[in-house]
Amino acid sequence: MTGEILLALTASMFTATSAVAQRVAAAPAPGEFSFSWRLVVYLVRRPVWFFGILCMIAGFAFQLLALRVGDLSLVQPVIATELLFVFGWLALRDRQRRVRARDWMAAVGMAGGLGVFLFLADPSGGSPSQATAWHWILAAAATFGAAGLVAALAMLPSGPRRRRTAARRAALLSISAGIAWGFVAAVVKELSSHLSQGLVAVFSNWSPYVLLLSGAAAMFLVSNAFQAGSLAATQPGLTLVDPLVASLLGITVFGEHLSANPWHLFGEGVAGVALVGSVILLARSPLIQTTVLSEAVPAPSPPAADGAAGAAPDKGAEHPGTLPGPATPGSHRPAL
Repeated sequence: MTGEILLALTASMFTATSAVAQRVAAAPAPGEFSFSWRLVVYLVRRPVWFFGILCMIAGFAFQLLALRVGDLSLVQPVIATELLFVFGWLALRDRQRRVRARDWMAAVGMAGGLGVFLFLADPSGGSPSQATAWHWILAAAATFGAAGLVAALAMLPSGPRRRRTAARRAALLSISAGIAWGFVAAVVKELSSHLSQGLVAVFSNWSPYVLLLSGAAAMFLVSNAFQAGSLAATQPGLTLVDPLVASLLGITVFGEHLSANPWHLFGEGVAGVALVGSVILLARSPLIQTTVLSEAVPAPSPPAADGAAGAAPDKGAEHPGTLPGPATPGSHRPAL
């Protein structure tokens, strides 16, 4: 049991680092790049974005290794600790906006609630061979239809209170991306069932090509989420929605079933209440509100001194691909 837990924790650390790196890459992008191919061009010119992609691939590889030696009901709850690693990054990298005790309580409640829910639900049975073409067509239409609807809601104006617009948009886009990643996880499971049959069987199957298309769409959504707002606003939606959608697809597409034990059902209800309460607690946190305010209303630049040859160059602009250091009073870089 120790081996799969260590592998799952390693996967969580890599995926959390990937989220931070992608946020650093996408945060400075101009607002007009949102939902545009120009955002993709902007990101591929930033080395830190490629570092985030490498970390994401490493996290995916360690998750597969963990699933090879451990059960999904044990591995997936450990993967949910990704949210705690992200908050650890926030505490280390952005000291101006301190992660408070209530934020840690919310993060632990979300990760713990999700982990307990998935552990007690214990999805089992089912097989990719049970999925028909119509199952996959309906699953793709439902998931990407829902992802598109949530993304469209994210782009609607939220009223005169502009300070909440960035947090709302980032949260909704992260939920949209989480829905898409849940479908990607289901396609990965389908693809993994053909690996033992050799390369010819893998590439003669539809799954690797759908994986490329759906993965690209999910990456586009998550990049827009990271551009829109801070990690405190985006990461909960990604961490929570992805495994829940994947579990739902496991039931509807692969024929898996959940535990019907009455005590398990009661525990799932308690975990769900803790999960919702933690989300509400984080949504009201100053960590989100202050980062949104600093991004939505940048402070005016001080007037230049008379006779000055010019402002000193911004060190972050000289090295656009590097991770930023801790924020200092008076700095106005996009918050993590």
